[in-house]
Amino acid sequence: MSAADSEASRRFDRVAVAVLAVTVLALAARFVGLGSRPFHWDEARVGYWSLRYLDTGAFEYRPVAGGPLLYIIERYVFALVGATDATARAVVAVVGGCSPLVALLFRDSVEPDGTPPRHQLSDTETVAFAALLAASPALLYYGRFLRGDVPLAVFGLVVVGCVIRLLDDGGARYRYLGAAALALSLASSAFVVGYVVCWLVAAALTLDQRRLVGEGGGTLDRLETAVLRVRGSPRSALGAIGVFLAVHLYFYAPRSNGSIRPTLSTLEAAFLGAPQAFYGVRVVGRRQGGTHQILPYLSDHLGTLLAASTVVVALAAVGFLVDRYSTGDTRPVVAFHAYWAGASLFVIPVISEESAAWLSVHTVAPALVPAAAAVGLLVRYTSRTLDRDDAVGTAVAVLLALAVVGQLGVGVAGTAYGPTTDANPLAHHAQPADDLDPFVDDVSTAIAGNEGVDVLFYGSTFVPARDADYDRPPVDDTWGNRLPLPWYLERVGAETDGVRSVDGVETMAASGSLPPVVIADAGQESTLAPRLEGYETSTYRLSIRNREVVVFVRR
Repeated sequence: MSAADSEASRRFDRVAVAVLAVTVLALAARFVGLGSRPFHWDEARVGYWSLRYLDTGAFEYRPVAGGPLLYIIERYVFALVGATDATARAVVAVVGGCSPLVALLFRDSVEPDGTPPRHQLSDTETVAFAALLAASPALLYYGRFLRGDVPLAVFGLVVVGCVIRLLDDGGARYRYLGAAALALSLASSAFVVGYVVCWLVAAALTLDQRRLVGEGGGTLDRLETAVLRVRGSPRSALGAIGVFLAVHLYFYAPRSNGSIRPTLSTLEAAFLGAPQAFYGVRVVGRRQGGTHQILPYLSDHLGTLLAASTVVVALAAVGFLVDRYSTGDTRPVVAFHAYWAGASLFVIPVISEESAAWLSVHTVAPALVPAAAAVGLLVRYTSRTLDRDDAVGTAVAVLLALAVVGQLGVGVAGTAYGPTTDANPLAHHAQPADDLDPFVDDVSTAIAGNEGVDVLFYGSTFVPARDADYDRPPVDDTWGNRLPLPWYLERVGAETDGVRSVDGVETMAASGSLPPVVIADAGQESTLAPRLEGYETSTYRLSIRNREVVVFVRR
């Protein structure tokens, strides 16, 4: 081994160890108190239908319920370690906690003069990228949340990282890894459609930027070379396609008795039925009344970013502007991710059906690359001031570093571990404001040894006008009004039923068949209390605002 190769190996080892240490901290940050926050309504949907899949063994992709990845994996998690808030969130926590490892895909060696590399990230920037993936408030908050946003963001970064490695003549393993990551992205969330749009826009703008700054000579030749490198040999390309199709089939194939049937209908459902269902629900369905105004969604999206991810946004802006307008060569990796983040500001709110804080994940993730470049600038500036014994410059650099770290810490403390109130910019309105552990304990105790119906829902808010099947989506709106209680009731094995009128309650009371637990809208407490003698009442806020229920538990 030459001296240069030996030095490169030592440098890589140092970076790899640093990134690994950051990953351990990221996992710890996500698992500490993972079950302390009650389930959000969206989490309850995923958890409930995962439990139903575990119980019935039947699963079929339904676009209205999001990507199939979490449902498939959660079934195995619940079967192995049981169903709790913490175990349900563990899948997302592991993916988010391991996200700093993605930074290694973006790493390049440092030039001899210490300047940033031509295409990828320097050692310092790589570690900074890993640290930002670990500690960015949006990624940390929703890395402890049972939704597919963080898995999609992480797998999306893996796809781009693998493409970058292939453009730099990386081995075929990156082609296979990228194909698997692309299939996992597709299985994580419907927002993957927006990612593809953002990637195309970012690639076009990056190529155009290189042309404008005089680095775009032979653009068509460069583009052809890039396509050939990503595609590779016919054998390698076919292998990557095979990996993609295999992963896609695994997650999108319908299941009965918990297994995939090796039939032609299974292949048709996975490769034809799933896209058709997606188009029918997400495109045709949107045109038939699911559209929305863009400005309110865009305003909410920007507001969440500025409130919860101020440091990331500021660093990303500095990193992009310095790379774009400095006298040195621009780096496509910085430009591409800045343009990706910029495109997502518009694309993600447009395709979203709800204005929610989790949309910020899809802008923050790509913005971390130019943000890491800005951290690299700060580190190099600090190093130069130390070399020159510039006390003033060093003091400025230290103050800037403390401001960045301090503001990031404040953001994490106030969001990822902050209160579930309107004061938390990442807390969605469908997040319960009360701890639901006492509810679970009371119900578990009350239904122990009971035969027949365990929990009775009362009122037209929670009970449909006719019988409904809740085993799989879509479901009646009245079931949605119960969220997140169906998840907790399913966990403890409670059998539920419902009545829409007081007459139904009185009839059951007269026959002695009232269940040990009755749940109603909080406004119905005075109506039901005289008819439920011997029951104790508790109230729970099932959202930050405007959703409160009363729970009657037989003493």
